[in-house]
Amino acid sequence: MHVKNRWVWGSALLALAALIAPGIALAQPQHTAGSQVRPFDHVFVIFMENHGTNSIIGDPNAPYINQLAQQNTLATNYFGVTHPSLPNYIAATSGNNWYSNSDDPTQVFNHTNIVDELEAAHKTWKGYMESLPSVGFTGAQSTDGLYQSKHDPFVLYQDVLNNPSRLSHVVPLDQLSQDLASNRVPNFAWITPNVCDDMHGGAANCPYSNDALLKQDGDAFVSHWVTAITHSKAWTGNSVIFLVWDENDYTGNAAYDGWLNADGCCDSPVLPAGTSLYPAGGVYGGGEVPMIVIGTHVKHHFTTGVAYNHYSMLKTIEQAWHMPYMGMTADGAQVHAMSDVFTFGN
Repeated sequence: MHVKNRWVWGSALLALAALIAPGIALAQPQHTAGSQVRPFDHVFVIFMENHGTNSIIGDPNAPYINQLAQQNTLATNYFGVTHPSLPNYIAATSGNNWYSNSDDPTQVFNHTNIVDELEAAHKTWKGYMESLPSVGFTGAQSTDGLYQSKHDPFVLYQDVLNNPSRLSHVVPLDQLSQDLASNRVPNFAWITPNVCDDMHGGAANCPYSNDALLKQDGDAFVSHWVTAITHSKAWTGNSVIFLVWDENDYTGNAAYDGWLNADGCCDSPVLPAGTSLYPAGGVYGGGEVPMIVIGTHVKHHFTTGVAYNHYSMLKTIEQAWHMPYMGMTADGAQVHAMSDVFTFGN
């Protein structure tokens, strides 16, 4: 594990700017023949940190997660969009990383995002943030460092950050217990663990170097919340949990700017040779990461090898709720909804 607060600007961002321009406008939903994505009752996204598929699947330090992968659907060809963390959160919620390959928490993005889509479609939403000091907190981190705004996509958007009503939907994770108990869960629930429970590390009691402990903490977190969700009244009809990691491991590999690799697909950035991010040039993806889909209409004991990334998850949600496609999700050639994991047809 490694600290990822590596702020990269200048020529690297200019190089990216020429590479992500297509497909940034909203497009109307385009359903393919035989599409298998029906409207969801509730969507839960649990966004974990910094571990590739081979680092989690088969590891005895994450027994519950491996049980989920075996019993539900595991996407075996799923990638982070890019490196490092923050642009993956933005990509997953707006369909683009907007030329950012930086964890700088002062970044603010003035782009259409999933909150805009959800509210236009009359869907309710909340961002549940573990260790968030208070409702609508906008600081870069909590005093203890457990909450990090770079892992909270909602406060990175200008039209949420400057809107008190919208900020009131960004709440401490403890509120999810109350919402589950009272059956007042929103249609869309984004869950960000703190830096101990998301497997990232960095706090005093969960250093980057203790990878086994980080995996155990993350496994216990997933076990607690997946059990709570699936045993609640919200788990009815067609509800789904997307359990996914933002990007693969930081290993210090100089060939890939310190990451295990920069593998990617589905409109990940492509860099020219000579950039400071990745001197060799080529695809600058986030590496292969675990994606486990759990749901009332999700295939059991199933693996899919279709190439997917965070844009695919977003497109699946957009398609299910008949929302316009944003950014790269409008690319019907490279970015596909995860329709093969479901057991029904339209």
